[in-house]
Amino acid sequence: MDALDLARWQFAVTTVYHFFFVPITIGMSAVVAGFHTAWLRTRNPEWLRLAKFFGKLFTINFALGLVTGIVQEFQFGMNWSAYSRFVGDIFGAPLAFEALLAFFLESTFLGLWIFGWGRIPEKLHVMCIWLVHIGTVLSAYFILAANSFMQNPVGFKYNELKNRAELTDFVAVLTNKVQLVTFPHVVSAAYMTGGAMVMGVGLWKLMKGRAEADRGMYRKSARVGAWVTLVASVAMLISGDIQGKIMTDVQPMKMAAAEALYDTEQPASFSVFTIGSLDGSKEEFAVTVPKVLSFLATGDMNGEVAGINDLRRELPAAIAEKNKEYGVPEHYISPSSYVPNIPGSYWSFRFMIGLGMAAMAGAVLVLWKTRKGGTPKSKLFIWIAVLTPFAPVFANSFGWIFTEIGRQPWLVYGVMTTETGLSTAASTADVAISLIVYTLLYAVLAVIEVKLFLDYIKKGAEPFEEPKMLEDDDQLAFAY
Repeated sequence: MDALDLARWQFAVTTVYHFFFVPITIGMSAVVAGFHTAWLRTRNPEWLRLAKFFGKLFTINFALGLVTGIVQEFQFGMNWSAYSRFVGDIFGAPLAFEALLAFFLESTFLGLWIFGWGRIPEKLHVMCIWLVHIGTVLSAYFILAANSFMQNPVGFKYNELKNRAELTDFVAVLTNKVQLVTFPHVVSAAYMTGGAMVMGVGLWKLMKGRAEADRGMYRKSARVGAWVTLVASVAMLISGDIQGKIMTDVQPMKMAAAEALYDTEQPASFSVFTIGSLDGSKEEFAVTVPKVLSFLATGDMNGEVAGINDLRRELPAAIAEKNKEYGVPEHYISPSSYVPNIPGSYWSFRFMIGLGMAAMAGAVLVLWKTRKGGTPKSKLFIWIAVLTPFAPVFANSFGWIFTEIGRQPWLVYGVMTTETGLSTAASTADVAISLIVYTLLYAVLAVIEVKLFLDYIKKGAEPFEEPKMLEDDDQLAFAY
């Protein structure tokens, strides 16, 4: 592999790994804030114990997400400096807002929440964890705005003298139509992930916990997590349906690749299973459902969906025509192929959907078996407790893999190809060494993360202790 292939692998490894933590952080911060609020309103000790218990797990995840996220910023300057020079004026603006506004908000108030027990009035203290959650959501919004620009570039012009794209309308970047549908889809997926994590841990402690008196508390957490997962999954399905239609309009090749649709169809059938040639150039065998793809892509059961072969011929002229309003030089918009990796796009799309549906089914089963104070006995629910939290985590990852693979060969769709964004100073050896180092380092961090999670889950919720305001001379400590 050359430097380009290795740089793409490195960014994929670090980004996918980092994104394991992001949806858990967003989702769990909301659930922990809900538990803390429930304690403030009801004074039921169980809610406070759950807030502190899951707050520990959330904090562990937040710390690992922070460490792995820093690496992303460096890669833009190290491996993708040509990209950063060309569109950094636009791409950097929402990332700056994310760091200076959203991240500082969530990190500052997380510190106040962790160390504020007994130091901050109760209502202000619970507001701290809600501000942490708001910060995580704002962070997602700004980062998704940057990514949505890569999917559908808006709000910029090309400066011939400086040979770069320059921001002309920041509001257009923040209100990109891709952004407006991607944001609710990603955030609902994050709530689904956080809910599944809380559900899985609560279910495990309900079935395996030794303290009989705590079973009611863990049943509550399992049911709360299951409800969050179920409601969020419905929101995700709705937003995903809208996103599919926007994607078909903005990036028709991505939709065609997601379905391995080689020839234009009207109406178009949804592919349940497809076997293609080894090079992904044609379909060999497929199991399809009539008209479903037409509805997913256009909202019309008889709508026309363009196929890969037709788009291969039509896209060069369409992108060249679109680029007239931008004026970007031809070498930035002349890929050798307009077709992404078909097997990667097709299967990542299905893994995303399948794992999301599995988490939804797990939530329904847990709600059914824990109704009226029930406790599941079957070994099936042990597997649900262990595996369900992983389902939305990997569904999120496959969703991002699909999003990025399906955009290829573009870094910025229709404006800059991936190969033109690579740093000229990035040698194959340099990228290979850093790829190996990052991969090994992240493997070590994964072991640490899992070990800490399991230790705190095994320990369970601490006994209830009525919060009290500390005196001025009391020592400030990691108070929970």
